[in-house]
Amino acid sequence: MKGIIGRKLGMTTIYRDGKALGVTVIKAGPCTVIQKKTAAAGEYDAIQLGFEELPQKRAEKLLTKPLLKKFEAANVKPHRVLREIRINNPDEYNVGDVIDAGIFAEGETVDVTGWTKGRGFTGAMKRWNFRGGEASHGSKFHRELGSVGNHTEPAKIWKGKKMPGRYGNERVTVQNLEVIKVDAENGIIAVHGAVPGARGGLVIIKSAKKPRR
Repeated sequence: MKGIIGRKLGMTTIYRDGKALGVTVIKAGPCTVIQKKTAAAGEYDAIQLGFEELPQKRAEKLLTKPLLKKFEAANVKPHRVLREIRINNPDEYNVGDVIDAGIFAEGETVDVTGWTKGRGFTGAMKRWNFRGGEASHGSKFHRELGSVGNHTEPAKIWKGKKMPGRYGNERVTVQNLEVIKVDAENGIIAVHGAVPGARGGLVIIKSAKKPRR
């Protein structure tokens, strides 16, 4: 297992073997190892990565004092983003190590985690793709949820009922995306397919948990 933090730059087309491939371009890394956890120490195997280094004055405005002390204890510069990634081989990393886009190679399969676009409070039809009522005149039931209640027993709405509410802004993982191109010098990774979130959104790229055979 290996992983890196990045930001989604957008989508483009890459031509390979006469085929047009829609790819998502991600600015990945560089990330610094801030903390290391091991199962031998009574925790679990993982490393904590810092992304987007901050100048000291800017960090003092944006970060809390405990976070600043954490970076100071690790003897690394403050970072804007902290994320933890579970790995199988934490002993291969040391605090202060820098991880860049070169850890992945073209042809590898990865899982990409991002946060979907927030769409605010929406109705049941948009949120859950309900059909709605008849569109003809006189129906009086068009873009509505319909009946949600129960009879005298149990006389309540069950938890989890699909109703209007906040739509989007959820953590989503897209699995088994192929790495089409890696530019380690500029920290760019292009993966075949769509990645959750808007341009500039934070993403985490990890080795595929269950790669396709």
